[in-house]
Amino acid sequence: MRIETKGLVILEKCVGENDRLVTVLTDREGVLRAFAQQAKKLKSSKLSATQLFSYSCLSIFKGRDKYIIDDAQPIEVFFDLRKDIERLSLAQYFCELAGALAPQEAEAGDFLRLMLNSLHFLSKGTRPNALIKAIVEMRMLSLAGYMPNLVCCAGCSCYEADQMFFLPRSGLIYCGDCYRPSSEQAVVLGRGALTGMRHIIYSEFEKLFSFTLSPKGLKELAKASEYFTLCTLERGFQTLDFYRQMKTGQE
Repeated sequence: MRIETKGLVILEKCVGENDRLVTVLTDREGVLRAFAQQAKKLKSSKLSATQLFSYSCLSIFKGRDKYIIDDAQPIEVFFDLRKDIERLSLAQYFCELAGALAPQEAEAGDFLRLMLNSLHFLSKGTRPNALIKAIVEMRMLSLAGYMPNLVCCAGCSCYEADQMFFLPRSGLIYCGDCYRPSSEQAVVLGRGALTGMRHIIYSEFEKLFSFTLSPKGLKELAKASEYFTLCTLERGFQTLDFYRQMKTGQE
C-alpha cells in the first residue's frame, strides 16, 4: 500500500552510514515512523526533506510491519530555527510534545496545523517565545482530550475576578472567595492571564495567535501552562529541561 501525504519530521535518528529512521506527523495518518533509505547521501532528494523540522511531500510504502519513504520533497525546512539556540530547543520540545500527544495512524490535521504555525512564528521571531510555548502546550493538550474547564469558578460560577486560582491537576479555576488551599498547588491568574488562557482553549484557530499580554500576564500564563502540561501527562521532557537551561543561560 502506498501513501501520498504531507508531513512534519518531529524526530530523526541515524541508521548506519546513509539511512534515517524518522518520526513524522502527518495530517491523515497521524504520527508514523518510517525508514528513509540513502537519505543522508548528498545527492539524495531525501536529504533535506527528512531532517528534523522539515515539512515535506512524502511518498510512503506501507508494509506489513514498517513504513518506507520512497520519495520526499521539502516544502519548508524552517532553517531560521537553527540560528538561535533558545528557539531551536523550544522547537525540539514542541516536537517531543507532539510525539507524545498526537494520535498514531489516525487523522491529526489539527495537530499538524498547530505545529506548522508555531514553528513559523518561532522561526520568524514575531511572537514572544513564552507566548508560543503556552499556546502549543494548552492547545495541544486540549486537542488530545485534556481540555481544562475555564468557563467559570467551579464553586460559584463567577466568570472572572481580579485574581483566579487555577488548579493544574484538576483543570479547574476558583475565585478568591471559593478557593481553599489544599495539597494541590494552585497558580494565581490575573484577568489578563485568564483571558489569554481562555483564548488559547476556546478561540477559532485563525485567531489563535492573535493576542498579546503584559509581561506579568505572560509570566502567569507561562507558569500555568507548563505546570498543567507536566501535571496532566505525569512526566517530564528532556527537551523542556534543555530549553530551560538555554533560556537561563541567555537571561
